[in-house]
Amino acid sequence: TECEKEPGSLLWIFVMIGNIVRGMGETPIMPLGISYLEDFAKAENSPFYLGCLHTATVVGPFLGCLLASFCAELFVDLGSVDAEEITITVTDARWVGAWWLGILICASLNLLAAIPFWFLPKSLVKEGETNELQEANERSVAPLQENDKPEDKQTMYEIAKDFIPFLKALLRNPVYMLFICITVLQFSAFDGMISFMPKYLEQQFGKSASDAIFLIGVYNLPVICVGYFFGGLFMKKFKINIYQAANIAFWVSLLEYLLYFGAYWTVCDTSLVAGLTVSYE
Repeated sequence: TECEKEPGSLLWIFVMIGNIVRGMGETPIMPLGISYLEDFAKAENSPFYLGCLHTATVVGPFLGCLLASFCAELFVDLGSVDAEEITITVTDARWVGAWWLGILICASLNLLAAIPFWFLPKSLVKEGETNELQEANERSVAPLQENDKPEDKQTMYEIAKDFIPFLKALLRNPVYMLFICITVLQFSAFDGMISFMPKYLEQQFGKSASDAIFLIGVYNLPVICVGYFFGGLFMKKFKINIYQAANIAFWVSLLEYLLYFGAYWTVCDTSLVAGLTVSYE
């Protein structure tokens, strides 16, 4: 009867809640960060700053892959089980790495990185403006803020009521919807690679989980990082406008997809699996 009892645990709820909280904290970074750069940077400098921002978003996953590769080499029960008592290796299918260790390390780093945001001023000088101009703007805005009455401020109902018309206007914008579709396709491809490529490398080439994650981080993310950085630098140097940027993005993306088609001719033979591709005999 003891063997028939199915194992169960509710600790997955803590992981789910933690991911929800993490998502709430990570979501404002991109939209608010991009808006901040657009508001407080010169028009000719904002593409370069955006390139640096996207470069940082790639450096993070690269370092995360290296950290995950290190944690995958450690047994999941790190600290509670003697390493000499473990009889399986990292290439064994039963091996489970210390996945939780990376979450704790990243959570600690996120907490430390969030501390400086408490010391940012409420308003910053736009790039190229002087402090005197900012003070003059603050003095001109101060009387208006003092005369504002609570009843003049929008309520949550009014904000929600205006949200639907704005949403309809966005959905009817062909350029915006095309950009959304392209973004969905790009992130779907990237997430598919991150999710399935490690297991493919394990099964097809006999790599361990730590080696597969390390290879993905080393061979994919650094070149994307270089592309983001030099793309922003190129737009800043040649002062590329929106129309030119859209044309460059189209032709470069088309070239990228044509190169990816080459992967169809670089397949390997299917591994022999008893009962699946070959008989048990």
